[in-house]
Amino acid sequence: MHTVKEAAQLTGLTEHAVRFYTDKGLVPSVQRNDNNIRLFDAEAINWLYGVKCLKQSGMPIEVIKTYVDLCLEGDSTIPQRCQIMKEQHEAALVQLEEAKQRVAHLEEKTALYEAIMEQRTLDTTNPANWERIRHYHSDVFYSPSKQRTNE
Repeated sequence: MHTVKEAAQLTGLTEHAVRFYTDKGLVPSVQRNDNNIRLFDAEAINWLYGVKCLKQSGMPIEVIKTYVDLCLEGDSTIPQRCQIMKEQHEAALVQLEEAKQRVAHLEEKTALYEAIMEQRTLDTTNPANWERIRHYHSDVFYSPSKQRTNE
């Protein structure tokens, strides 16, 4: 049997994470001694590894709890667990596309800053300068005279 500290060391989780996961019901085989101290056997350590893997995939705690509950029901839930993985895969693909867009935006901004430092363009990155350079980019800067309508 392992303590919280030992379980954390074995799994690479923090002690806080081990306690959090057990409190959320994600480690169904965790035991408690007479002093109500958590004790982890090999099965509980395996649950922690499983939860860690699911969490690293980006799965929310609530979905992990559903997954754990389905596992406890047995093999008849394999189709539901597969569906959870498919949904997580789709969510990860969306996040990947969003990350690619952020990277592209940062690459554009970095190129702009390099051009500013090389004095090839004006500094359009500082809102304090926008009133002075409005005529260069009047289409993108806020203007009190432009009233935007919400359609």
